Amino acid sequence: MIDERILDIFKKAIKSSQAEQTELVCESEEFYLTRFAENSIHQNMGRSDSTIWCRAITGKKIGVARSNDSSPDGVSGLIRIASDIAGNQIEDPDFVSLVGSPGEVEATGFYKDTFQLSASARAEAVADIVSRAKSKKLSCAGTYQTSGVSLAVANSLGTSRFAKNAEYRFTLTATANNGRSGWAQAAGRDIGKFDFRTVSQRTIDKAAFPGEPVKLESGQYTVILEPDAVANFLLFLGFLGFGGKTLVKKRSFMSGKIGEKIMGDNITITEDPFIPAIEYLPFDYEGVSKRKVILVEDGIAREGVYDSYYAGLASTKSTGNALPPDNSYGPYPKAMTIEGGQYSIDQIIGSVSSGIYITRFWYLNFLNPMKTMVTGYTRDGTFLIENGVITRPVVDMRVQQSMIEAFSNAEMISSERRLIPQYGALMLVPFMKINNFNLSVA
Repeated sequence: MIDERILDIFKKAIKSSQAEQTELVCESEEFYLTRFAENSIHQNMGRSDSTIWCRAITGKKIGVARSNDSSPDGVSGLIRIASDIAGNQIEDPDFVSLVGSPGEVEATGFYKDTFQLSASARAEAVADIVSRAKSKKLSCAGTYQTSGVSLAVANSLGTSRFAKNAEYRFTLTATANNGRSGWAQAAGRDIGKFDFRTVSQRTIDKAAFPGEPVKLESGQYTVILEPDAVANFLLFLGFLGFGGKTLVKKRSFMSGKIGEKIMGDNITITEDPFIPAIEYLPFDYEGVSKRKVILVEDGIAREGVYDSYYAGLASTKSTGNALPPDNSYGPYPKAMTIEGGQYSIDQIIGSVSSGIYITRFWYLNFLNPMKTMVTGYTRDGTFLIENGVITRPVVDMRVQQSMIEAFSNAEMISSERRLIPQYGALMLVPFMKINNFNLSVA
């Protein structure tokens, strides 16, 4: 994993750049993975690589190039390529400037014990899981990964920033001979706080739950969503409407609704990269400092997240949510939280006379982005609730639901929250009891 010395290479290369403005970004990752299936480890591997981007500006022409050559000659050559590309581009009239954001090497959530966890320690955890799964006649598959990531950003306007952090991620699927399955995942920074036995036991208990699955009719149900299912929805909302690009282009479900009620009174969503459970890197791919952003407050639409380009178009300031220079998505939140409620999960289950408990959604797709309509399936742990008790498995059902409507119909929210990783994002979210939820026969 590349360290802060890359900034010296960047600074020297930028001084010799012929472009009017030059930006260099390096993201470096070193990760180690144990993968297992059918109760056996079948892969232990590690990988270390870096990606370097150069953004060269000539007038309002922008050229972007990337490589993984971090040598002085490699970086200088990358600048020349990006400059040549810029010379052949069409001008972007909306581009104003790169961002000057001087900074130093910054201490973040780099937990050395997480990064240095041995393959044998991961294998011991897998062996414990497999032993408990076999006792229930289950087959397990999953991944256990630890990694370290560093980010360096420098440009010709004085930006010079470097930080690093570490992370663990874990997924587990347990399957019974009858095809019934359970699933769970976990993520975090401090491996010392990872209780893999509790996480894996949730999976095992779901797959081994007794009784024959009941097939329900299509209709509207009271459901309890586990944090993984809540996070499935939250991530889609982040893509669909919390990003500056969708807001500027009026493709967001929040377009024209800032300051208006769009969800239930008990829903507050924030982008909070500094919350202890998340501890994201303190700046984005432009070197701009991140900050806490209130996206939805007590159900009211408040603000989106921005990089410098879309902040300029929206006449606001960057929130530190820029993605790599060659991305086409525009900024979106990667450290979202939903404020917890006052109920335990037992109290929430006990309040349901008839309903469905849902572990997660699978294969979600957009139906109507402006109305936040999605379709997909329940998966890996769907159960019937009768008179406040989980009684039987349920045959998985199709979801056809507006996510905004779901969050408007959230009757109860748990005080417990779990950290859920998905597609590069980390989300701290609770359980939710939601009324009038649309499910149909798969």
